[in-house]
Amino acid sequence: MADDSRTFSAGTIGSYAAIGDSFTEGVGDPGPDGAFIGWADRLAVLLDDRVPEHTFRYANLAVRGRLLDQIVAEQVPRAKELAPDLVSFCAGGNDILRPGSDPDDVAERFERAVAELTDAVGTVMVTTGFDTRGIPVLRHLRGKIATYTAHVRAVADRYDCPVLDLWSLKSVQDRRAWDGDRLHLSPEGHTRVALRAAQVLGLDVPADPDQAWPPMAPRNSLEARRDNIQWAREHLVPWIGRRLRGESSGDHVEAKRPDLLPL
Repeated sequence: MADDSRTFSAGTIGSYAAIGDSFTEGVGDPGPDGAFIGWADRLAVLLDDRVPEHTFRYANLAVRGRLLDQIVAEQVPRAKELAPDLVSFCAGGNDILRPGSDPDDVAERFERAVAELTDAVGTVMVTTGFDTRGIPVLRHLRGKIATYTAHVRAVADRYDCPVLDLWSLKSVQDRRAWDGDRLHLSPEGHTRVALRAAQVLGLDVPADPDQAWPPMAPRNSLEARRDNIQWAREHLVPWIGRRLRGESSGDHVEAKRPDLLPL
């Protein structure tokens, strides 16, 4: 049964392609050159450390804002063409966020893509949703996300895929794991996901992704209210505006690493 029990062993992974949306692109984790890093890039470094120098190759095809059908149309064919040893496939989250979306329908389309990928690449690691009970803008969608997560696990069982289970990763329920927009992970949040992904693949990791955060001084109600007002002004209002205009944060954005290249 596919799970995150750390018993999966993919053998030597010499190449890795990541497909998905902003989560996999690494939004919230900016690098020194202005490009995003993210958990998938950090996982690639951990994989690179296990093979002879300059032999590991990595591609990141993810683009922020992409819906499942866009990922299937744009990124899945490229991943099949590259045919790496490992593909991480995280998709459907933006679909679930849309009003009126049906997690059962999204899951059916997700499964067709998993079937397509598993016929063409070495190993497909799938990713569940986060438990959003503590995230203000997303907690009312917790039921839909849980339903989709259950489907993802069932698909993984059917196709023998390792599962990067983010729902059970308690450390990312701390607000310090999230960027100021409250929709994307912070650099530390991305790091913890990368460590969990490495564990799922059977790697020894340098730190526990569920390690407790250091104590933090409590905020009073005035500070919390001020933070909420600032967040709404800087992030929530523009996010709603883009959806009303039918725009995406990924419009005119291309994959940051479209080819399998050495790190």
